[in-house]
Amino acid sequence: MGQQTAGKLILVRHGESEGNRDRIFTITPAELALTELGRRQAQDAAVTIGRRFAPERVISSPYLRARDTAQIIAARLELPLAVEHDLHERDMGSLRGQPYDAVPIFPDFDASWRWTPPGGESFAGVQQRVAPVMDRLARAHPGKEIVIVSHGGVMLSFWAHVTGSWEGAVVPENCQIIVIEHAGGRYSRPRIVRD
Repeated sequence: MGQQTAGKLILVRHGESEGNRDRIFTITPAELALTELGRRQAQDAAVTIGRRFAPERVISSPYLRARDTAQIIAARLELPLAVEHDLHERDMGSLRGQPYDAVPIFPDFDASWRWTPPGGESFAGVQQRVAPVMDRLARAHPGKEIVIVSHGGVMLSFWAHVTGSWEGAVVPENCQIIVIEHAGGRYSRPRIVRD
């Protein structure tokens, strides 16, 4: 990272949603609510962030489960909150309403990232949508810490963007925190925060 003070993207997956609890791709992904467990997870994430970091703002996906998680974190830390439209979760197309295990298993590692559900979006497509937003946020906040609340597919895709490889990319658990330092247009390897 050199002499420049590194900024930090503090990535947080939303708390448990009703879809996560029921293990289905919801028919209405933008309106999917948090469960009570999800709200508690968001409170716990806020405590961890407040103890370990000094963020200046919270950015959220427009989807309700992420916005609610972000609002809980922002309120606890007394931070401003903004929404970034392109940080929404992967569109599952015809798999909406289907169980998680409806996604095919691919013997070819690379094929799984390129696979697109009919009428939906591949992880590679998510990466093309999300990476410019994250890059812009990093450039706009040099040397600063910001919290970005989004989704498992968003965080997985950005991990692959930062490292240059899908291999080893992580789908975080609900409200898991991943930190990526940045300076001079370069990123450090993502680090999972364990409390």
